[in-house]
Amino acid sequence: MINVVEKVKELVAPILESLGLKLVDIEFIKEGKPTLRVYIYDPNGTTIKQCEIVSRRLGKLLDDEDLIPYSYTLEISSPGLNRKLKNREEYEIFKGRNIKIIVKEPIDKKNVFTGILEGLEEDNVLIKNNEEIIKINLENISKARLDD
Repeated sequence: MINVVEKVKELVAPILESLGLKLVDIEFIKEGKPTLRVYIYDPNGTTIKQCEIVSRRLGKLLDDEDLIPYSYTLEISSPGLNRKLKNREEYEIFKGRNIKIIVKEPIDKKNVFTGILEGLEEDNVLIKNNEEIIKINLENISKARLDD
């Protein structure tokens, strides 16, 4: 069977690029009423209009491809204010946003760090707290979420 999430990534990429948007995540839930969720992001604020445009365009492509051969719900939305970060790309996508990170192993006797997300440097997440830059290895992150 075709990997639905990977195929949807291929289909939605040119749509998002044409609108200046970024893909954050795709979820395909088969249990209950099947749902395909696509999370999009605009650093200037994701609008309902942008979600509608992506929904219309992607919906048409999905119908044309007949990728999902049964009834499902297509949802397009922004990632939300306090989104949990799931993959390394999101640390670049959400650069400049407030973040809260809980680590597995304490760093300087601290387990919780907050600040402005500065992005990634190799396998380290950089956050700025006051004027200090804190490096946290991705492997040491237990939870990370936007903190607006």
